[in-house]
Amino acid sequence: MNQSNTIREMPRDERPYEKCSRLGAEHLSDVELLAVLLRTGTRGENALELAGRILYHAGGIGILGIHQFNAERLKQIKGIGNVKATQISCISELAKRLAKASYQDTVCFTDPKTIAQYYMEDLRHEKQEHMKLLMLNSKAKLLGETTISKGTVNASLVTPRELFIEALQKNAVSIIILHNHPSGDPSPSREDMLTTKRIQDAGALIGIELLDHIIIGNNCYISFREEGML
Repeated sequence: MNQSNTIREMPRDERPYEKCSRLGAEHLSDVELLAVLLRTGTRGENALELAGRILYHAGGIGILGIHQFNAERLKQIKGIGNVKATQISCISELAKRLAKASYQDTVCFTDPKTIAQYYMEDLRHEKQEHMKLLMLNSKAKLLGETTISKGTVNASLVTPRELFIEALQKNAVSIIILHNHPSGDPSPSREDMLTTKRIQDAGALIGIELLDHIIIGNNCYISFREEGML
C-alpha cells in the first residue's frame, strides 16, 4: 500500500461517489457506503481500504459490526483518530434512530410485538444488559421512559423503590419493563423471573400495575404477558 493509492486514481466508474451518483446508493457495497461517509482515508490508505479494514475488525458480522464499536475501541484501529471515531459513532447512532423512527407510528403499548420492534435497535446491539422502565397513563399512552439499570439485571440491583419513585413522579397508572440479553437469546433467567415478581408485588401494593416484562434478543423477544408468566 502506498500514498499514491487514492480513490481519484481509480477508474471513474469504480469510485464510490460517482457510482452512487450514477446508480444510486442501493448499488453500493457496505464497504463503499462506509467509504463515502468517511470521505477520506488515512496515510497510505484510501477511504475504501480504510472502510474495508474497519469492517474486518467488526468481527465477521459485516456492517452490523459498526454497532459493536464505541469510540475508544474504534481509536484502537490503526488510522482512526477522534474525527473518524466520531463519524462512525454518529453513523451507528443515526442507523439506530432511523430504525426506531420507522416504528414510531405503529407502536402500541398494549401490544408486546410493536414494543419489541420499537426498542429492538436501541437494545439488541448492547454488550451489557440495560433495563428500561416505560411509564403509562390510564389509556396506555407513554408518559416517559428511563433506563433504571445497566449491567446484569438481577433482583438485588433493580430496586422497586427507586423504580416506583420514577413512576409516581410521572403519575403512571401502569408500567412495562424491558431489557436486553447480549447473548441474543431472550429466554428469561431465574433472576429475570425473580426481578419481575418483586416489581409486580411492589406495584400491586401501591396501585401501579406491571403490564409486561419484555426481553429483547437478536431480532427476537419474549413477553412475560404473552407467555402467561404475568
